[in-house]
Amino acid sequence: QVHLVESGGGLVQAGASLRLSCAASGRTLSNYAMGWFRQAPGKEREFVAIISWRGGDTDYTDSVNGRFTISRDNAQNTVTLQMNSLKPEDTGVYYCASGIRYWRGRYSPWMSENADWGQGTQVTVSS
Repeated sequence: QVHLVESGGGLVQAGASLRLSCAASGRTLSNYAMGWFRQAPGKEREFVAIISWRGGDTDYTDSVNGRFTISRDNAQNTVTLQMNSLKPEDTGVYYCASGIRYWRGRYSPWMSENADWGQGTQVTVSS
């Protein structure tokens, strides 16, 4: 079992940047893909970004491509999400996940069926 703790959320204006971090403990992350997901009020949780366990492959949902960047540091057991040019529609609770069966290419929902999840961090973007 892995324990994931997200941080870095907050309230910002449209156009601003935020950097989310996820710290893991309990099990090494080195052999697992990591991802970020978000849930807006009244909506289901959705995929945002994913990175392979070596960090060489990534995928993003179309709405954040070019604005968000996912990265990881396996030595520190952390994964980050740099979010630039934030929009009000980026508002939601952002969750970190590990244990995802992703290696390359496009993400599919079945890859995170057995993932471990953090508690989430709130991101609010005002217009």
